[in-house]
Amino acid sequence: MATEPHPVLETTPDAKAAPPSPPARRRLLVPVLVAVLLTQMAVAMVTGAVRQTPTIDEPVYVATAAEYLHEHRVRLNPEHPPLGKLVVAVGVALARPHVDPSFTGTQEAAGRHLLYESGNDPWQLMLWARLPVIALTLLFGLVVFAFTRDLAGPVPALAALALYAFSPDVVAHGSLATLDVPAAGFLLTSAWLLWRARSGARRYLPLAGAALGTALATKMSTLPAVPVLAALAALSVCARRPRGFRRALLGAAVVTVTAVAVVWAAYLVVDPRLRWDAGATHVPVVHGLRGHLVRLLPFPEAYRDGMRIQFGLENRSWSGFLFGHVYSGARWYYLPVALVVKTPLGMLALWAAGAVVLVVVRRLRPAAPYVLVPAAVLLASAMTGARDLGTRYAVFLPMFLAVAAGCVLTVRRRWAPVAVGALVAFVAVSSLRTYPSYLPYSNEAFGGPAKTHLRLHDSNVDWGQDLGRLADRLHSSYRGERVWLVYKGSGVPAYYGIDASDPRRVPPAKVHGLLVVSDSAVAEARGGLAVLLRSSRPVDEVGDSITLYRR
Repeated sequence: MATEPHPVLETTPDAKAAPPSPPARRRLLVPVLVAVLLTQMAVAMVTGAVRQTPTIDEPVYVATAAEYLHEHRVRLNPEHPPLGKLVVAVGVALARPHVDPSFTGTQEAAGRHLLYESGNDPWQLMLWARLPVIALTLLFGLVVFAFTRDLAGPVPALAALALYAFSPDVVAHGSLATLDVPAAGFLLTSAWLLWRARSGARRYLPLAGAALGTALATKMSTLPAVPVLAALAALSVCARRPRGFRRALLGAAVVTVTAVAVVWAAYLVVDPRLRWDAGATHVPVVHGLRGHLVRLLPFPEAYRDGMRIQFGLENRSWSGFLFGHVYSGARWYYLPVALVVKTPLGMLALWAAGAVVLVVVRRLRPAAPYVLVPAAVLLASAMTGARDLGTRYAVFLPMFLAVAAGCVLTVRRRWAPVAVGALVAFVAVSSLRTYPSYLPYSNEAFGGPAKTHLRLHDSNVDWGQDLGRLADRLHSSYRGERVWLVYKGSGVPAYYGIDASDPRRVPPAKVHGLLVVSDSAVAEARGGLAVLLRSSRPVDEVGDSITLYRR
């Protein structure tokens, strides 16, 4: 019996497409939310980059980047490898500053000369120098997302990305032409690639080694991560071949050798002839075990001399400030305490919960060494340092522990999504409230950004970033008044139209009018400055980093 053919639906150019199914809409929602989170982060960082004057370290890095471009040599700032400054050099090249090749001063003087004495616009030059670091910081956000998605899925990955994007420390230092965030981000990338190497060693081990090499070629403080990541490379190989001991050693060797090659490549990019004049820089002699280890490093001589300079800096006695107490030297507990002050409370709770979940949940336990061990080793190394100058020395924690925190959503309890969502929202509100001044952030338990200077100093609060804002405030509210200024930073006050005298150079009785003091200088005030501050009345503040007093 013949059957009638099924009707065929004809389509025309005017026919409307069927609406996407719910699963398709959910798939579209994830990239949209990623874009939203990274966009708000970009806005926060670019706003800071536009408004902030040079911080203490930035002019040195910018001048070094300019020298790389024009002189093709390693001379300035040898205590840090060149790769991070090559990133900055991308922006410097686009800014096209005038460079004086005859200048032979110190690296600090070179930065000041380039920004303020060579006919360049420091606002424009600093913005261009900061933009490549901002771009890298945003890319590292994608690494946080991808790492967490591999471990726990897209929704936990969004939570991890939100914590990263709203981290005040990451936003603050990711918007500067400095090296801390790039070095930490490259280490995170290496750890993520090593995790992926568990399913494809040949593809991912060389990439992980390259990421480790970029970290080593950015900051020498990443060296303690080398044995950890080499061991993780071996662990990744063993995950596929439990008895493949030789293959495990080969995997560790691939990562290590690739990392060393990247360090050499960074120096060769700057100067293909690898010229290095140790006599032009004071390189201290390092004895004992440290000296022996430096000689064994398979890196260019400039790198090894840079390590010697770093050890020389570590041997100096640095001034610290913690909860109103000024001290010389370092305190082993400084970084943990400072992190408790400067990390949003919701983030601290999720970090702790995430670390527990990685260790306790069976299916996540294999990832714990990749997320927690590098962060723990780097933190322990940073805690032994001689410079209690800021949480930027531990900026890797908001990256690694964001991944751990996202994994809390794998807990199969009804309260987990609600609790995580509430804590992430708390972090977002706390972070947004400090906009646009992220450097002096502290959480609500310690009074917020306005009170940070009572407990911490230096790059935690006042790194010289608000000189331009101070100029605007003086011109708008204190025009014509006699100004006395104690400024801690690399900016040149006169360039911004600030006509001020140093009150420390005259007897206190002659200081009348408006006394303006950087909060880091207030924290360490001694002698005549301390006398002046005790007899002055605070009347205003700028950016939670500079206080104005009336005398």
